[in-house]
Amino acid sequence: CSLLCSPVQAAEGEWDVDSAILFYAEDNDRVEAVEPVISAKKDLGDEESVSFKLVLDSLTGASANGAVPSTMVQTFTTPSGKSTYTADPGETPLDDTFKDTRVAYSMNWEKPIDRNNRRNLGFNVSKEYDFTSISGNAMWQHDTNLKNTTWSYGINIELDDIDPVGKVPEPLTDMLAQDKGSSSDTRNVVDLLFGVTQVIDRTSLFQVNLSLSEADGYMTDPYKFVSVVDSVTGEPIQQLFENRPDSRSRQSLYGKYKKTLANKDIFTASYRYMTDDWGVDSNTFDFTYRFKLDSGYFIQPHLRYYDQSEADFYHYFLVDGNVVPSEASADYRLGEMEATTVGVKFGREFDEQHSWSVRLEQYVQTGDGSPSEAFGQLAQQDLYPDVEATMVQFNYSFRW
Repeated sequence: CSLLCSPVQAAEGEWDVDSAILFYAEDNDRVEAVEPVISAKKDLGDEESVSFKLVLDSLTGASANGAVPSTMVQTFTTPSGKSTYTADPGETPLDDTFKDTRVAYSMNWEKPIDRNNRRNLGFNVSKEYDFTSISGNAMWQHDTNLKNTTWSYGINIELDDIDPVGKVPEPLTDMLAQDKGSSSDTRNVVDLLFGVTQVIDRTSLFQVNLSLSEADGYMTDPYKFVSVVDSVTGEPIQQLFENRPDSRSRQSLYGKYKKTLANKDIFTASYRYMTDDWGVDSNTFDFTYRFKLDSGYFIQPHLRYYDQSEADFYHYFLVDGNVVPSEASADYRLGEMEATTVGVKFGREFDEQHSWSVRLEQYVQTGDGSPSEAFGQLAQQDLYPDVEATMVQFNYSFRW
């Protein structure tokens, strides 16, 4: 049963290598991503091990900038201020200059302290064109109840540096403003984890984690706008840079149940509840069922459902003549929404040293495109268009 929650250890001196490449594409020429990943774990003997992971991300396409659609052509300046892009009448404004590349590297060192205790130390660094993140983490695990119960205590400290193209915009100022703030800003994040994993019997286990997160610093997306619309016609007359609170406290409770059936099929179900002081509450349900086939083949259907409430400062738009709030964002990721992921994974395990798999999934995100506050031309527009994406991932694992 313990093999269900931790990878098989390689023979001493050998490396367990996992490689994968993910292709992600949203419909209507929106965001596309290619993400190759390679990780390796080496057994040092006496249950001590080291592991490394390298991730490359390449993102292109068009990203919603937060502005509302209009009956007229709209023109927006790029983050650098050196060029413009347009949105046709009735279309969701998309920044088609969106492009980024990310390189992330992490390493972990796991070592037993005694027969009932072990610790894991980790380091991560991630670099994008306009964003750098460095973090360190530590995990302590303690076994009780004849090793049928494992208690986990973890901490992660993250230091971020945000260096947006065109400098950091002044909050809620006009898109065309020439004067901006500093060239960069920072954010600090501290995460705590408390968990317990309980072996129920020889074929099943249950896990519960409580996570706490405190973030302080620059939390705003420097590339997102909020539209100010005419109080009669609903036509956008100004675009303001968004502004979010400079801190965020999050709490989440996660539970997972895993069971191996008599025919060696594996069923997994999990649920996560998250809440924060931004007013966002979310629920995530996740289910997989792995059918064991002949000759080492398997097929695994997957279903994930997610819903969230909108942030307290989320606005589809602001109305000209009304008092501008101190915090406002029209980023659809902070709005009320539901999202469903449906897919299947197919693969084969040749032995403990070689396996491959391919995963195909479809993601659909929906929200209220016709809110009650819409008026004028806004009542005829889709203010929260669906986001649909296809994901394909290839995996190959081997021992070296």
